Amino acid sequence: MFGFCIAFVLFLLPSIAGAEFSGRVLVIDGDTIDVGAVRVRIHGIDAPEKDQHCQSEQGVDWACGLWVNEQVRQRIQGQIAHCVQTDIDRYNRVVATCSVAGQDIGRAFVADGLAFAYRKYSMAYDLDEKGAMISNRGLHASHVQNPSQFRNTQTNGRIPRDRDCVIKGNISVDGTRIFHVPGQAFYDRTGINTRNGERWFCSSSDAIKAGWRASRR
Repeated sequence: MFGFCIAFVLFLLPSIAGAEFSGRVLVIDGDTIDVGAVRVRIHGIDAPEKDQHCQSEQGVDWACGLWVNEQVRQRIQGQIAHCVQTDIDRYNRVVATCSVAGQDIGRAFVADGLAFAYRKYSMAYDLDEKGAMISNRGLHASHVQNPSQFRNTQTNGRIPRDRDCVIKGNISVDGTRIFHVPGQAFYDRTGINTRNGERWFCSSSDAIKAGWRASRR
């Protein structure tokens, strides 16, 4: 009986390109939503990650990822979305173009500067992004790292978020805390995983005060 229920649920979910489905929206982040029981990656757009920060024209750091999430939530949370599947991504999310109240939400988010055209997968929103850039709408009024570049940085931990804080505070397998400055032998190959307690420093003195010692080469 349990196996039959699982099979029935899977039958209800979209599985092929062109499949249509609808449901109430729960916002996960700027480019990912739940449409009823289906986790959807919105096709053709890329929004900042939740922990991503931007800089204003005045150089003020601000949480643009959280801002985008809140803007998207205010616009479509709880409404009914109508979607057409285009693919399945590597995280097993349905990739789809979705509309709410007759409006293509991917196009709307890009046009209003809440997301970027994800040209790697689609050129559908290319002109919408260019229009937002010209008008300095949303994210385009700030200095923002491309979301895919930000994700790569977070993955390998080799490029600092803050260009002024480039010293790598690494923790060795035996727990020894060693910091590496640009130009040293192991600097380029060292990645920083902040979840494991590793961190970036703005100066050698900051690293020493925090308990790290300088790399010997």
